[in-house]
Amino acid sequence: MEFAQGWDSRAVLVAGRWVERRPRRPEVAEQLRRETRVMPWLAPLLPLPVPVPHLSSETPLVVRHDLVPGRPIESPGAEYGRALGEFLRALHDSPAAEAIRHGLPPATRTRADRAAAGDRFRADVMPLLPARHRDSAAAVLAVLADSPADTVVHGDLGPEHVLVDGGRVSGVIDFGDVHLGDAAIDLAWPLYGTPPEFAAAIAAAYRVTDELRGRALLWHRLGPWYEVTHGMDIGDPEVVRAGVIGVLDRLAEPS
Repeated sequence: MEFAQGWDSRAVLVAGRWVERRPRRPEVAEQLRRETRVMPWLAPLLPLPVPVPHLSSETPLVVRHDLVPGRPIESPGAEYGRALGEFLRALHDSPAAEAIRHGLPPATRTRADRAAAGDRFRADVMPLLPARHRDSAAAVLAVLADSPADTVVHGDLGPEHVLVDGGRVSGVIDFGDVHLGDAAIDLAWPLYGTPPEFAAAIAAAYRVTDELRGRALLWHRLGPWYEVTHGMDIGDPEVVRAGVIGVLDRLAEPS
């Protein structure tokens, strides 16, 4: 059985218990190999199950991990929020120096990736926005240059990656974007894309500061920019259009 298509890798369920992933593009191979080095070290530090992939085949490249049970969260409540807040606190408290020793690229790589993303957003996305929104859009892009890169982060946390089962959070999946970055990126969806009771429980369990909350809002507003460029990369004008709508909608949201 093949799972819903991801941007970077193709995942299939094998024998009802293992997930096998293959890169969709050559440049994703490095990402999959990195997970096989980082996740065995990181998983024991976390209070919820996460995938721990190992190399199953080098040619073609295939990584395999035990299936993390559960279904994507649909109705986030306070209990789920507390569990996820505690998970993110543990993730962000994991030692960055040790993560680098286990294969996570250093902060210089994060800053270079951010600079490249910012250049592309200015070149490809900004021209698609009405002129009256470009000043506020430029302020959002500033987060790429100005935010810290000192914390081990999931990097792509959303409802499709938080699993629930039997009334509890059963795991967090898809660490393909794990990197040394800004803790606020992992708080963007929990604080600004969920019901108030869930967001409040996250904030309390994690002990969110006003500074973190402010940066999380900027990362929340930045999310659809990646959707626009992804749509361009796969040649899908509907994905591009939906991304532009998301950019404008989030720029219009109150702070």
